[in-house]
Amino acid sequence: MPQTISDQTWASIRAEFTLPALAQVHRRLSELMEDPEPVLRQLVRVFFDDGTFCPGFQFLPDGQLQPTVTALFRRAMELDIPHNYFALWMITPSRSLGGTRPVDHLKKDPTPLLKAREAYRWR
Repeated sequence: MPQTISDQTWASIRAEFTLPALAQVHRRLSELMEDPEPVLRQLVRVFFDDGTFCPGFQFLPDGQLQPTVTALFRRAMELDIPHNYFALWMITPSRSLGGTRPVDHLKKDPTPLLKAREAYRWR
């Protein structure tokens, strides 16, 4: 049975990266583009406290999606990894990345990050 992700984990994501509600993200994307639906379909969404939220680590400063997160998440969806566990993986130190978190590699060469994703035992 999957483990429950603690409220502290969501609070730490909110504090470090933001964790806006899906409705907020939809409004913001609607301001930035004529048709936000293609972007909305690519969002990492996390589900807790009867709400749907979008971890801020997936956004660039201009509101567009971070391409490396999108690629990683697309692969996670192919592997049937739940959104919440993908978000947890992004902020958890990884041996494959020398003890750093995947999120710490978003502005670097994505190759080690992509390899770490494949090496991670999701189940």
